[in-house]
Amino acid sequence: MTNFLIMAGVVLAGGLLLWPRLANATLWRATITPLASIIGSGFLVLGPILDVSYGAAAPFVMLALCAVAWLFGWAIRYNIARIEATDRRSPLAERAETLASAVLAFAYLISVTYYLNLFGAFGVSLTALDDSYHARLLTTSVFLVVLAVGWSRGFSALERLEQVSVGLKLAIIAGLLVGLIVHFAQTAKAGALVLNPGTLTGWPALMLGAGLVVTVQGFETSRYLGASYDSATRIRSMRMAQWLAAAIYMIYIVLLTYAFDPRVLTLDETSIIDLMEGVAPILPVLLVAAALSAQFSAAVADTNGSGGLVNELTRGLVTPRVAYAGVVGFGILLTWTADIFEIISYASRAFAAYYALQAGIAAVSARACNQKGRAVLFALIAVGGALAALFGKPVE
Repeated sequence: MTNFLIMAGVVLAGGLLLWPRLANATLWRATITPLASIIGSGFLVLGPILDVSYGAAAPFVMLALCAVAWLFGWAIRYNIARIEATDRRSPLAERAETLASAVLAFAYLISVTYYLNLFGAFGVSLTALDDSYHARLLTTSVFLVVLAVGWSRGFSALERLEQVSVGLKLAIIAGLLVGLIVHFAQTAKAGALVLNPGTLTGWPALMLGAGLVVTVQGFETSRYLGASYDSATRIRSMRMAQWLAAAIYMIYIVLLTYAFDPRVLTLDETSIIDLMEGVAPILPVLLVAAALSAQFSAAVADTNGSGGLVNELTRGLVTPRVAYAGVVGFGILLTWTADIFEIISYASRAFAAYYALQAGIAAVSARACNQKGRAVLFALIAVGGALAALFGKPVE
């Protein structure tokens, strides 16, 4: 029965996403890009991490992460509006924007490694080769495929795959939530809900939270959709994407935290697969399918984005193809020298640095507009981003 309800959820969500009136709506098309980026690979690893590390407090930590992401998003939305409102920006803001683009290119470089390491882990998770060595071999192979495609043909041939993967991922997440609701209800009826303390408190708990910023990252993509949408649409779509993502994350974390005992969980990148086997036999297969499509398309998008930013920052000196080779080379090196939780932490710190710069730009712009209160708030957000970039730590 649970399998049937899960598949019904997948089909209904997929049908809704394909409904022409929704799929062709301008606001929804602008929303789906940041929404799919936020609810990406982090969704699959974040639940077990929060459950094990924070126990019954996990939903409150998730709420804090969403709130922090909203504040960073507020600063970026302000910058979008300012760019549209004026043709001239202060020299300091222009220099900071250039630096932010360089930091974002580096963040994309790490995030590609993060995505493809998850691809490798999920790719072998249901096979007899389920170990870190074979996961890294698969990751390395996919890196080489990405390089071959980018070097020879560019990534335009894979754009359709990205569109399909977004719908598939969101539909499967809907099915996952249906399965978790059923499991939560059954656990509650049996009086077996758990309220365990976490394994982290104090400063280590805060540092781990800072190291998880990348799991709610993705809303900044609205900042770079100016060729397709006006500023008002991008601002509205980013707000909508963040609200929807926060609602989905909160439902997911609440259902996971109180219905599963973290003490029996071995924490690794595919822990969610082990947990979901006890919910419904069909869920592990669905989650692997969602992970593989989502990770590959996200890696392609970020490789392309990083290559384009490097080309722009070097004024054409470094071609996109050479940048792709650099991304792949760095990614393979990081794959074989760091574990997935370290890579998540590195990516989080890089994105936190980018958000700090965007908040700093917003503070400078607000001060230039005599908006002193906003300038102070944006400056505080910038300081928070800088602290996250400096002190974010991986799961241990």
